Formats: sequence, structure tokens, C-alpha cells
Amino acid sequence: MSRQRGPRTRRTVAATAGLTLASVALVAGGAAAAPANDKPRPGDVEIQLLAFNDYHGHLEASTPGTIGTTQAGGAEYLATHLERLRQGHRNSVTVAAGDLIGGSPFLSGLFHDEPSVESLNALGLDVSGVGNHEFDEGVTELLRMQNGGCHPVDGCYFPGAPYAGADFQWLAANVRNEQTGKTPLPPYWVQKFQGANVGFIGMTLEGTDALVAQSGIQGWKFRDEVETANALVPELKKQGVEAIVVLLHEGGAQTGSYDQCDGISGPVVDIAKNLDPAIDVLLTGHTHQAYNCTIPDPAGVPRRVTSAASFGRIVSEINLTISRTTGDVRRDSVTAVNHVVSQDVPRSAAQTRIIDKWKGLADTVGNSEVGRITADIKRRYEAGGSDDRGAESDLGNMIADSQLWATQANGAQIALMNPGGLRADLLYARSGAETTDGVVTYAEAFNVQPFGNLLSTVPMTGDQLHRVLLQQCQPRYLHLGVSAGLTYDVTRQLNGRVCTPNSIEVTNMRLNGVPIDPAATYMVTVNNFLVDGGDGFTVFREVDPALRVGAGIDLDALNAYLRTRGPIAPPGTDRVNELG
Repeated sequence: MSRQRGPRTRRTVAATAGLTLASVALVAGGAAAAPANDKPRPGDVEIQLLAFNDYHGHLEASTPGTIGTTQAGGAEYLATHLERLRQGHRNSVTVAAGDLIGGSPFLSGLFHDEPSVESLNALGLDVSGVGNHEFDEGVTELLRMQNGGCHPVDGCYFPGAPYAGADFQWLAANVRNEQTGKTPLPPYWVQKFQGANVGFIGMTLEGTDALVAQSGIQGWKFRDEVETANALVPELKKQGVEAIVVLLHEGGAQTGSYDQCDGISGPVVDIAKNLDPAIDVLLTGHTHQAYNCTIPDPAGVPRRVTSAASFGRIVSEINLTISRTTGDVRRDSVTAVNHVVSQDVPRSAAQTRIIDKWKGLADTVGNSEVGRITADIKRRYEAGGSDDRGAESDLGNMIADSQLWATQANGAQIALMNPGGLRADLLYARSGAETTDGVVTYAEAFNVQPFGNLLSTVPMTGDQLHRVLLQQCQPRYLHLGVSAGLTYDVTRQLNGRVCTPNSIEVTNMRLNGVPIDPAATYMVTVNNFLVDGGDGFTVFREVDPALRVGAGIDLDALNAYLRTRGPIAPPGTDRVNELG
């Protein structure tokens, strides 16, 4: 196999924000969903892009889940699939569209995702756009993840071999410092293939500031995706770059299978329709959905738009032909396919060594029992296998119960839990070193709540509580987990997955059977992500921060609840009455 790369590691280039970095490039999606209209011409340059997104530190094959009925994912299998796909391609680059770290299972999350980056280095990742989860621990920590160094609190996990950083380059074109206007990481990267230049622009979604803790992003703004990318096109063209690929951590959803594009909807559609026609390919993420689409650009020319689900379960392969004459992508020759990362191939020895290295540190803590359950306590799921954040779930309600229980000393009456904070299920069947069913280990509890959020109890009026529940109506409906005693009716009239302020009505709100008084005050427990207005729940920001009563870390509350109140049964999903 001949695989052309430029200078591969970020250590060989200047990584100053705002500079053009002529270095390594990108991986994206795949083979053909629509037949090419033409064949390569003499002198044309063939380039393979291999792409994935929303990796979230899913190294172990037991955590990613399925695509349909096929068990998929795991770094050991992802590495093998990537190597097989690269065979026979002279010019192959591997790229990602954000959320490579953050919200990760125990094996990676416990160590601030250093294992995830080590795995990605060994996978041969070349470049990635940032996603919202890259900012979970703030800009300073993201720069450590890029450049290396020991964690400022937990130090070095292997003192003789400090964390070395990422060999690939993260890009952050639409993240700007409010004072200097500079980006924390480069906005784009340029790679040359047999004389043909390809530029890669990396961006997170504009709404990132509503999805992460505010303390780590103070002084930074997340700008409009279309305006950012379009403004960079002339700059790239001045450097002789005509072929441009965008790595965007924003996406959509469709109703077909993983390699189709049936009824595509969501923010990606408008973004794709408004990005400069000079941009040739759009590789996306964030929604954890899989699709392989062509969406017309502003000039009416079809442009490839792909997404590879999440957790390394799919690789998008896109093959480009660049005209030697114009230096641009020949759109009529672009082909793409989404490949399932099945677990029926040999495992990568390099990835196995990485997993074993970190498991040696993790297992002592991770295998300790924290409590017991009587049955599976799970999130809700969509038909395609992704978690359904728009539905009431046993897990969401149970977490709210645990947080209410843990904050009773604060006078808490109600607790609410954001669905995006639930990252795994609690399963009854024994696993790993467990000897009996129903055991919950520290690692399993961590996988459910890996962010280390702090709990707060705040006073809210019944009117504010009502308006919070109305704010579940986001571009996609986000169903808050509710603690025992709080009930209400909801009427939803959604246009597919799209939710607008007029799409929802919340009525019959009661606490322990007593109607909620709009003028009365109630003590409500939430995590710091919600209390800061995360996920668009901005009503929480109306509460004076001085009135917050702290209650420790959410994971500690869950573990104490499991240990003290267990065995815990699924609480049911009858607290919210769906009327339509």
C-alpha cells in the first residue's frame, strides 16, 4: 500500500492560531451513493478521505453499541478497517469532525481522555475539527490535549512518560478570542497531493457555548459556521487552494439506513445550502446520526455531505478527483459510502496494547462495587440505535431521583436532569469481573455520568419551572429527567424532529399531587451545566448565582444513592403524560 502523507505530526509545524499550516490532512467519507458521471482524466489526482466523528473515547469494543443489528465499533476493529480501506490508495487522509474527547467511557474519561488521544494517534488520524465536547474542560485543557503535558490537578499517570499530546491537528476556525480575535487552534490546514492543494476548514457548532460549562470558555466566542467558512475561502484561494473540505461539528438526521439520505433535516441542511460553492465536501457530526447525502450548494450544484454516526461505529469513505488543470474537485466524480466498523476482522495489536496499558490503572478503581439494581435502567432509543433524548427514560428519572435524595439537606423538592448528560445505561446482567447480576461498579456509574458536574439547589418560581419545561422544545426536543413527585402533561406537535416554541404546551404541573403555584417558590436541584443555561435552558440564568446552594459532584450523589438506597428498581416513565 502506498499512502502519501505530508509532515504528519503537529510537532513539525507551527500551530499558531490563524496561520495556514501546510501539513497533514484529512479523512472523510466514502464510496459511491450516486454513480460518478465521468472517469479520471490523465494527470488528475485521486484522493481518498476517511472520516469519522463523535468518537468520545470509545476504545473498548464493548461500549460503542450497534449499527442496526450489527455489533460495531471499538478501536481495535476501527484501526483494522481503516488500514484495509487505505490499501491501494496512493493519497489517503484520515479526518474527524469533532467530539473525539469528552463524554467518554470510564477507561478514557477517568484519565481526562489521554487514552482517547493515544488511540487516535495510533489510528493514523491526521486532522479534526473541534466539537463542543472538546471544550468540556475549557480552552486551556483543550490546548493541553493538543500539545501535551501533565494534568494540572491529577498530574502524570505515567511519570516516566508524560502525556505527549496529539499527533493530529485540531482546527477551530469559528472560535475567537473576544479581545484579540485569534483562534485558540489553527482555522484550517493545507495538504499537497502530487501537486494538488487541498484545504481543510474545521469548526464546531455556533451554539457550543450553550453546551459546555461557562467557566472554561470565558472570553471566547463561537461564531456563525457559514460566515466563518465563507470568509476563509478567498484566503485559501490566494494560496492556490481550489479544493476545500469542511469538517463541521454540526449535523442533522434522516429516516433511512446508515448509507442513505431519506428526509434529511436539521441545521446541516441550511448550512450546506449556504456555504460558498467553492467548498467541495462537507463532513459533519454532533447528532450521532449516519447519512450519505448530496445537498445543492448556492449555485445549485450537488455537494457531498456525510456523517458517520458515533463512537467509531462507521467510517465514511469519500473519493475525490482533482483536476490537474484547475486544481479543483471534479464534483461529477465524487463518490461516497458509509462503512460499518464490524467486529468480524482481526484486532489491531497496537490498539490492544493501548487498551491494556490504561486498563491496568483503571481496573482497581473501576471494578469496585458501588451499589445494586434490580433490572436494566436505560435511556430510550431511536429505531437506528441512537439514544432518544426526546423521550422520558428510566435512567433520566432515576438520576433525577438520586440528585433529589442527595440534596434534601438543601431543602430540595424537585430535581431535573439533562438527557445529554446520560452517556451509558446501567445493565442488570453481570459483566467483567462481576460474580452476580445486578452489581453496579464504579466504572459503570462513571460511564453514566462522566463529566464530574457539580450539583446546585436553587430557588425557582412555579412560573420559571413552567418556562424551563417549555424550553425542552429546542431545535430537537430535549426531555428532562424529572424526580419522583413532579408530574405534568405535555402536548407536542412537531414537524418531524424539529421543535419550535409553538410546538409544545405544558399543563397540569403538580408536585406530590398538589398543583404548582406559578407565584410560589420551589427548591430545584440541577447540575452546573443546566444552572448555567446549558442546552438552551436559559431560564436558570434568571436565578441569582448567590442563591445557589452547592451539593458536591453528581457522580458522588449517584454512587451514594445506589449504595444507600439500593437495590434500585427502574422508576418508570409515567411522570410525564404525553397528550399528543
